[in-house]
Amino acid sequence: MQLLVGLLALASVSQAHYTFPALIAGGKTTGDWEYVRKTANFQSNGPVQSVTSDQIRCYQLSAGNEGAKTMTVAAGQSVGFTAAGTVYHPGLLQFYMAKAPAGQTASSWDGSGAVWFKIASEGPNISPSGLSWPSMGASQVTTKVPSCIPAGDYLLRVEHIALHSAGSAGGAQPYVSCAQLTVTGGGSKTPTDLVAFPGAYKATDPGIMINIYYPVPTSYTPPGPPVFTC
Repeated sequence: MQLLVGLLALASVSQAHYTFPALIAGGKTTGDWEYVRKTANFQSNGPVQSVTSDQIRCYQLSAGNEGAKTMTVAAGQSVGFTAAGTVYHPGLLQFYMAKAPAGQTASSWDGSGAVWFKIASEGPNISPSGLSWPSMGASQVTTKVPSCIPAGDYLLRVEHIALHSAGSAGGAQPYVSCAQLTVTGGGSKTPTDLVAFPGAYKATDPGIMINIYYPVPTSYTPPGPPVFTC
């Protein structure tokens, strides 16, 4: 009986967590881990344990591309990820991109260094009665590739930082995935405010360590750099 209760508890925890396993491009959903590097939580669905760990970059199960392919997309095109288990918790949704350096491809590169620029950030709607989070309950999350960035190979990173237990340092729960893209078209604008993962966040950043329930926040500051715009 105790074993059954334990197994049911583990199943409940797993269902309350989620992954971002499949790329969405041009309105079409690809297979799980086909263009997305397999994450360490592909079975447990659990979050990254620390915003300062190496896993905060792409949360990979192991080094390398893990067999992921690279999707060709046009600059300005809609891209995104499926959420397996749906986005169960309230929290911040953000997207980043990083351009592979000369001599590397999206498939071969590990995304290290101060190379990541933020392309989208979706925080809460704030009212006197509380915060509501647009991404909560979503089965997919999407954004657009900036239309002005140069053509080339990129990593696309999604993060959802669950904040339901973020009242103390280490309580936030990041869920992260990275997909591999080749961007065509585009322009010549160089992204600014580049950051590294790890390095972009601290556990005590006000958008990461926050009681979202009481007293009701009157503002919210997302962690990381400002959103790059064309």
